[in-house]
Amino acid sequence: MTGDRPSAAAWRNLVMATVGFTLTFWAWNLIAPLAADFDERLHMGASAQSLLVAVPVLVGSLGRVPVGALTDRYGARLMFPLTSALTIIPVLLLIPARSSYAALLLVGFVLGLGGTTFAIGVPLVNSWFPPAHRGAALGVFGMGMGGVALSGFLTPRMYHRGENLPFLVMAVALAVYAVLAAFLINDRPGRPVPATPLATRLTGAARLRVTWELSALYAIGFGGIVAFGVYLPTYLRTWYGLSPTDAGTRAAGFALVTVIFRPLGGWLADRVHPAVVTAWALGLVAVLAIIQSFDPVLVPTATVCLLLMAAGLGTASGSVFALVSRVTPQPQVGSVTGIVGATGGLGGFVPPLVMGAVYSAKSSYSIGYMLLSDLALAGCVYAYTRMRTAGTPPDPTHPPARPTGQPTTTHGGGHL
Repeated sequence: MTGDRPSAAAWRNLVMATVGFTLTFWAWNLIAPLAADFDERLHMGASAQSLLVAVPVLVGSLGRVPVGALTDRYGARLMFPLTSALTIIPVLLLIPARSSYAALLLVGFVLGLGGTTFAIGVPLVNSWFPPAHRGAALGVFGMGMGGVALSGFLTPRMYHRGENLPFLVMAVALAVYAVLAAFLINDRPGRPVPATPLATRLTGAARLRVTWELSALYAIGFGGIVAFGVYLPTYLRTWYGLSPTDAGTRAAGFALVTVIFRPLGGWLADRVHPAVVTAWALGLVAVLAIIQSFDPVLVPTATVCLLLMAAGLGTASGSVFALVSRVTPQPQVGSVTGIVGATGGLGGFVPPLVMGAVYSAKSSYSIGYMLLSDLALAGCVYAYTRMRTAGTPPDPTHPPARPTGQPTTTHGGGHL
């Protein structure tokens, strides 16, 4: 980098990380758009279908913790191509597994590996970009979650042209990317490499108060995106009677809006305090979730409501990770990202199960939307009242005085 201007290498790594994140997220979400087709063959109930689409989310979320810590140690140059190549295995296993519910659950478990690359890309991008551009850069990287939109739109269409086609196309794409990533991704020269054991680094990151505060906020923002990504097609089919293809298309539109607004959230966080951006975004989500709980007609009310909700969730996701880059010591970014990303993913694991269970019991989704409203409102209040004074300044070369009683960020970082 020259001064505060990102280098050409920084942009190259950002592009490669975003492409890799997009492809692995597409692979991670291969099951959800096809759940209805699988159901025609396997005759799953609502709860069983919810579990099927939620299992990859759970594994991908928990896997971010060790993958983030391993990225701190071994770097993205090794971890990105390795993880992408390994994801090819469960993608291809979906071909023989789709005739058995138990086999689909097992393969879905392994497919969760594709959801761990988030914890690889964040420390890579964070290390290459100066603080003044970091929020926007992380927001651009976060656009890789558009893989969910691509999957929702393209996977069912490819499947209907040939039942093996989406899995073969995805496997080839991942293989090509893994080769390119091995040559084009570089860790920043001189990046701090922790020498302490994995368990020690994770313990140090877990001891930071801001780790869990950020985790809670990210569980609402990104967790909401993941939950809608995997369950919105089912919701639209069940409640509004849409065809699987139409429901997948509309769900892809929802995901696309979150993709567009995530970098906007990061960009705003570079100019306004990220906690303030997060508070306003979650406040908007809370209001819209209340409106949707009254089951409005699909066109135009529910459509507008869901798309605006997508904008709020996307903005919140971008601004929360801009806050991560402010409060986390560079050697611990991967470890903290892993924990925060895991919690965010887990935030997406629970709602599909809750929505499926509530609908099975009450034949209504209103309770689920009211719970989302309560969580978003709580996140809004906490972000505005507490997180505006949390953490370290964005530029460590000009640190202001720390507020009295503010938790330090030296746990696990001072000796790395």
